[in-house]
Amino acid sequence: MKSSFRVLSDEEKAEIQADAEASERILMATTENSNKTNLNVIFTLTLVHFIGDFYSSFSTPLIPGFVEKFSLSMAQVGLFTGIIRFLAFIVQPSVGYFADRYQTRFFILGGLLMTIVFVPLSGAAPSFFLLVLCFALGSVGSSMFHPAVTGMVPVYGGRNTGFSMSIFNTGGTFAFGIGPIFIAWFVVKFGLTSMPVTMFIGVIPFVYLFYILPVPVSEGLKYSGFIGSMRETLGAVWKPLTLIWLVMMMRAAIAQSFITFMTVLLADRGYALISIGAITSLFIVAGTASGLLAGFLSDRVDFKKIFIVAHGMMVPALLLFLHAHGRWVYPAAALGGFFALATLPIGVVMAQELAPKGRSMVASLMMGFAYGLGGAFSPLVGKLADMTSIQATLNVLTFLPLVTVVVILFFPKVRKPLN
Repeated sequence: MKSSFRVLSDEEKAEIQADAEASERILMATTENSNKTNLNVIFTLTLVHFIGDFYSSFSTPLIPGFVEKFSLSMAQVGLFTGIIRFLAFIVQPSVGYFADRYQTRFFILGGLLMTIVFVPLSGAAPSFFLLVLCFALGSVGSSMFHPAVTGMVPVYGGRNTGFSMSIFNTGGTFAFGIGPIFIAWFVVKFGLTSMPVTMFIGVIPFVYLFYILPVPVSEGLKYSGFIGSMRETLGAVWKPLTLIWLVMMMRAAIAQSFITFMTVLLADRGYALISIGAITSLFIVAGTASGLLAGFLSDRVDFKKIFIVAHGMMVPALLLFLHAHGRWVYPAAALGGFFALATLPIGVVMAQELAPKGRSMVASLMMGFAYGLGGAFSPLVGKLADMTSIQATLNVLTFLPLVTVVVILFFPKVRKPLN
């Protein structure tokens, strides 16, 4: 059997030592106490998350508009959203692997710029192919910055890692909350073809971030090789990480299916585009609040208990939302989003505590890999909706959280209580 180990040269050893010393200097400069939260950096990371996800949120509320413009079937809607999310499945783990090995801001800033530029260009796309291409490139950009920036949160979160991650996650979920309202208003007032103008909203904060964003701290795995670094970071904990990932993937499949197809369902019921944007925002903003609460509790209570409560309550909450009509759909959407999105930040934190040397990699697995594969079920959900109805298909999906509860029962106990 061929060995995966090799003898390092003197130059490589010197570079490893230099990387380790640089990482140590960065860590010492960020905080005087490892238990202290660096709020300035957490705010900066949250701002990155907010801007990127603000643009990523544009696709969902505009689906009815794209359906009308390009005469799309539900299967095509599922293909459109599935391709975008599948790219996260492909790109994020790769970026997470390199982000743990190299100290560079390229993944964060380069990816963010791609999202700012290409998503707004989709409004002027003259064909379905170019529409998908614009959103695909924007999705690649989003997938580039997410692992690297998420991997930085535990470094600066101190002993409040769970709450820091929930604040960081709030940047994304809040962006997905207000983004649909903004873009729905903008398109109603100015039209789809004016969307490229919106890219200038992200340029000013991007310039600001270019000057203040700190360099990520690598884990010194540059010369370990793929197999060696995977063994070192994930080898001893791959079983519990697989269970967490499975739950995160199923949660993503449920939440993304609702976020995607409830817009078409609401349009069929006669709701206006602005109302659909508002309902979508309520669903996601409620998830922002529950994510903050879950993150706060995760620093004090075992993760497992929070998962069980959130996933157990998803079933009645989503059923209530599906069968609500009139004005009742607004509070029902908030309740559904509250439980459907609650566990996203703590799933990442739990995985990072199990594998602290692979922060970016496990973040990509729990967010990008799980989110992307969960979203890749959208074409199947769309096909089932074409064969039956959107209402019937989503009714069946509401019971999938019961399966996740069974898996959660096998989670390990991971808790880092505050002293």
